[in-house]
Amino acid sequence: MALTQANTPAAITLVTGGVALLVVLVGGAPWRFARNVVTIVHEAGHALAAVLVGRRLRSIKLHSDTSGVTVSRGKPEGPGMAFTALAGYVAPSVLGLLFAGLVGQDLITAVLVLVALLLLGVLIMVRNVYGVFTVVASAVVLGLVALVAPPVVQAPFAYLLTWFLLFGGVRPVVELQVKRHRGQARDSDADQLSRLTAVPAVLWVLVFVVLTVSCLLAGALWLLEPVVA
Repeated sequence: MALTQANTPAAITLVTGGVALLVVLVGGAPWRFARNVVTIVHEAGHALAAVLVGRRLRSIKLHSDTSGVTVSRGKPEGPGMAFTALAGYVAPSVLGLLFAGLVGQDLITAVLVLVALLLLGVLIMVRNVYGVFTVVASAVVLGLVALVAPPVVQAPFAYLLTWFLLFGGVRPVVELQVKRHRGQARDSDADQLSRLTAVPAVLWVLVFVVLTVSCLLAGALWLLEPVVA
C-alpha cells in the first residue's frame, strides 16, 4: 500500500472537522464511546514518556468509565517522573498535530500505520479485560479501514481521527478542572505534578490548556490550509 493518497477534497476536511467538533461538544453517549480513544492515547503518552526517561513500564489499565492507569517503576521524583506525569493529557493533542501534518501531505497510510503501532504497543502492556477489549475493538476498526476500505474511505477516516484528537484533547483538560473545582480528582496528573514540583496544580492545568489549545490551533491551520488557499 502506498504511503500517499490522492488529494482530499476540501469538503471532507470541513465535514469531518464538523463531525468531530459535534461529538466533543455535544457529549453524551457518542463522546463517552469515542473518549476511549482519547484514553488509549493518554495512557500511551504516559507509557512512552516513562520509557524515554528510563523508567520500567509495568502495566496499562483502561476502565469502562474511560479512565486509565499506567504504572511504571523508577525514581519516584525528579524530572523524569514529572515528564511522565505531564505526557498523558497532552498526548492526544500532540498526536493529533502530528497526524495533521501527515494528512496535510496526503500521507493517509502513514497515519494508519502509526495508529496500528500505537495500538500494538498498548495491547502488549494492557493488564485488564476491558482494556484488552477496547484496544482489540479499536484494532478491528482500524484493520477494516486499512485493509478492506478503499482510499475514498481511508482519507475521511484519517481526517476524522485527526480532528477528533485535536478537539478531544482539549475537553478532558476542562473536565479535569471541573472535577478539581468540585473537590474530586485530587490524585490527578496535575496534582501529582504539583507534589513533584511544588507548582500549584491549577497552574499545571493551565499548562495543559495552553499546550492542547496550541496543538488544536496549529493542527487546524494545517488541515484548513487547502480550504482557504
